[in-house]
Amino acid sequence: MSKEKGKSIEDLRHNEYYNMQTVFDELYSKSQDGRVLENLMQIILSEENILLAYRNIKTNGGSRTPGTDGLSIQDISKLTAEEVVSKVRFITRGSEHGYRPKAVRRKEIPKPNGNKRPLGIPCIWDRLIQQCILQVMQPICEAKFSNNSYGFRPLRSVEHAIARTYRMLQMSNLYHVIEFDIKGFFDNVDHKKLIRQIWAMGIRDKQLIWIIKQILKGPIKMENGQTIFPTKGTPQGGILSPLLANIVLNDLDKWIESQWQNHPVTNNYKKRVTANGTTSSHAFRGMQETTKLKEMWIVRYADDFRVFCRKYEDAQKVLIATEKWLKETLKFELSSEKTKIVDVRKQYMEFLGFKIKVTWNHQKNKYTVFSHISDKALAVKSEKLIEQVKKICHAGSSDSEVREIVLYNAMIIGIQNYYRIATMVSSDLNHVQQRTYRLLYNGLNTQNGNRLAKTGRDLTDTEIQRYGKYKSLRYIKGTGEPIYPIYAIQFKNPMAFSIKNCLYTPEGREKIHDNLGNELKLLNQLRNHYPNNQSIEYFDNRISLYSMQNGKCYVLGKLFETTAEIHCHHKKARKDGGTDEFSNLVLIHEDVHKLIHAIQEETVQKYLGILNLNSEQRRKTNRLRFTLGLSIIKEYDKEGQKLTLEKIENYLDI
Repeated sequence: MSKEKGKSIEDLRHNEYYNMQTVFDELYSKSQDGRVLENLMQIILSEENILLAYRNIKTNGGSRTPGTDGLSIQDISKLTAEEVVSKVRFITRGSEHGYRPKAVRRKEIPKPNGNKRPLGIPCIWDRLIQQCILQVMQPICEAKFSNNSYGFRPLRSVEHAIARTYRMLQMSNLYHVIEFDIKGFFDNVDHKKLIRQIWAMGIRDKQLIWIIKQILKGPIKMENGQTIFPTKGTPQGGILSPLLANIVLNDLDKWIESQWQNHPVTNNYKKRVTANGTTSSHAFRGMQETTKLKEMWIVRYADDFRVFCRKYEDAQKVLIATEKWLKETLKFELSSEKTKIVDVRKQYMEFLGFKIKVTWNHQKNKYTVFSHISDKALAVKSEKLIEQVKKICHAGSSDSEVREIVLYNAMIIGIQNYYRIATMVSSDLNHVQQRTYRLLYNGLNTQNGNRLAKTGRDLTDTEIQRYGKYKSLRYIKGTGEPIYPIYAIQFKNPMAFSIKNCLYTPEGREKIHDNLGNELKLLNQLRNHYPNNQSIEYFDNRISLYSMQNGKCYVLGKLFETTAEIHCHHKKARKDGGTDEFSNLVLIHEDVHKLIHAIQEETVQKYLGILNLNSEQRRKTNRLRFTLGLSIIKEYDKEGQKLTLEKIENYLDI
């Protein structure tokens, strides 16, 4: 499963947790029908939407990075759900002057070419408010967005954009590709034009529009301490920025499509719906033969887009026309150095970290796609891996070495998963493999021999499946940890996006998500019950646990019948430093909870009689008691001897 798809399915589950899926479906449907949507702030500031926003941003690594006010998600997590809801509502419309976002912290991120990318870090409350807005605006915009756009959208990914690119080259024989590069896209978005585009989407809530304006012109605190007030651009790093970028460039998608793909002439031809939901007809062949229209197709991922043409002369005219349209309509300029026409039969085009061309296949008697990792991307990934190898070789302790190896292997998996859709991925990564292994071998050389070995710890099933057959797999003596071979990845045909899949229709979710079904009724009751003085983190994790445990008690394995039965237990007691984090909580039946905390032998025996636990249920109960520092319920070995501490730990599997 791709990272993007996994995130989208996770979002669906969260929507169910907070009973918002039906609301989002309705917004999507109304937007599809061209309805005007005015009372959106009521939905944005609803209790369910605010709690859902907290749920969606708390696992984001960026939420732990403080903004200019020094606060992070940990500070919000300590508040109760009621306090968080009240605070969001007050910030957005309770204060005297209305919503005023705090200054965004500017951080410069180094780019591979030596330049720097400006990143904006909003304060955590502003991030939470942006997430509330995003959740409501996204279904409205999704109903209006082009199918040729793949970046930062639910269920869509780089893989889908590359699959579409391969199809344009190999199936449609469009060999003249225009590589476009917009100068400083995020820094040059025209605010007035963007607001008009949002309005044209049918988003007509004036208070929401005003808040978006405040976000766009919110102050930015530079690294040198200076504060600036932008008059154009969207802050990179803001939660809303990717959606706003897609709104801006959706007009470009539609304009390109209107020149050929959706030209009015196509209405003169019969159409049929294909298996993946797209339409097909003989219109384009007819248009090639009977009109002077220029064939052009766009594939866009955020501000990175390519246009495919059949003839070089057409590509020249399309480039000029697109440059003029971007300047006059959206006020963007193209980079003359990076914008060019490529004949992929003669040279590589570059897109999203890949370099792609077509080569003549004599067996198939046609051009077929031939792709690599781009030179720049390969160099960057190689250098990062080499830096990580150095950290492994200079780790100060076994624990530190294991952490660095785990991080190195995670980097390997990330590279392989992203670039496996390049036809020459294994060959490209083989060069990196040779360099990193040579450094590892030299760095792990000791007086007692080299620590790079052919044997080590037992591999997991996943590791065996992925790397077990490769003879170059090595381990590091001392830790026994494997070093994954980076070239050990086979080309995978990229999967095309099916427009039948959609987060906001029951039919679109059918193949990608199973609803909670019967669990939902009790979950709704659980969500509507606020435990006294408990944090929002406790409240949210309790709901997640209910779903993860499939509505069953952790110890008994039986379905809960009422919310009164559901007790949320802290594995490590709060008085001993236990937190409300997910990993420290478990849902158990109220009688089990009483047994876990029971101190008197009489009480223990009472609940043992009520519950009639089997051996595995008793083991789980004892494990929770042991973690609390309580004595375990008397257990004996097969000979009737009371268990020793060592035997207890083996018995509890700790």
